[in-house]
Amino acid sequence: MNSAKFYLETPKVILRGLDLSDLDHLVKWSADPEIRHLTAETQPLTRKTAADFLKTVKTDQNRVWFMILDKATGKPIGECGLLKIFHPWKTADLTMIIGEKEFWGKGHSDEAMGLLLDFAFNSLKLHRLSVGVLETNERAIRFYERFGFKEEGRQRDGYLSNGKYHDFVMMSLLGGR
Repeated sequence: MNSAKFYLETPKVILRGLDLSDLDHLVKWSADPEIRHLTAETQPLTRKTAADFLKTVKTDQNRVWFMILDKATGKPIGECGLLKIFHPWKTADLTMIIGEKEFWGKGHSDEAMGLLLDFAFNSLKLHRLSVGVLETNERAIRFYERFGFKEEGRQRDGYLSNGKYHDFVMMSLLGGR
């Protein structure tokens, strides 16, 4: 599904489809070691890999991806999306990154998640969303729990970082919350 035509907003954020102007932001955020660790990414994106990602997102009918903008300034502050959308089962995986750290803890992620959940459950008519969170990212675990996500298991030692293994906490949310 192509998210380029979508435009969703709340008092603090706008979600819009990704475009070429977003490449530098994606590269910048993935170059930050703290963000990469929190999201369990193993290496930064290059401009080419970011462009390849953008092309995939725009052509993959089983993904919907958005840039998160601060509504007051229009500044891109993060990205979120649905991937592995499987319409026969009405399921998808979910992801969200606030890449601009000055927007951490200011409510933008809450509003973006509300929009994404509303879109997933009410527009796409999905029934179940899943997310895998690195066990050391306690802030993200609490964030997803606030929206009703429940831990349903762990991928033990699923991520190796700096010579140490970490679990992925597998969480899900059912529609009709």
